[in-house]
Amino acid sequence: MPRSKGGVTTRHRHKKVLKLTKGHRATKHALYRRAHESMLKSLSYAYRHRRERKGDMRRIWICRINAAARSQGISYAEFIHGLNTVGIKVNRKMLADMAVRDPASFSQLVAVAKGDKRGED
Repeated sequence: MPRSKGGVTTRHRHKKVLKLTKGHRATKHALYRRAHESMLKSLSYAYRHRRERKGDMRRIWICRINAAARSQGISYAEFIHGLNTVGIKVNRKMLADMAVRDPASFSQLVAVAKGDKRGED
C-alpha cells in the first residue's frame, strides 16, 4: 500500500489560520505556530466580548435614562421604583430610546413615576 502524505491538507489548514491572523503584529501573522496561538486567543476574546457587549449596552441605557430623568427632577432609582410601583413594565432599552427620541412621552412616564395625576392623561 502506498504511503499517504498530508501535505495538501496541512497547507490548507495553515493557510486558513494565517488568513484569520491577518493584521496581527510581528510573527503572529506570519509563522504558523505563533499564529495558531494568536488565533486561539483572539477567538476567545471575541467570544467573551460578544457577551460583555450586552452589559455595556445596558450601562449606556441606564446612563441615558438617568440623565433624562434627572433633567425632569427625579433620580434613576426613584424613576425605576416609581414605574415598578405603578406596574409599568418597560425595559431599559425602550426607556433609553424614548428618552432620546420622544421626550414628551418620557416626561409623562416620569410624571407617573413621581405619582402626579397630571401624567395620567
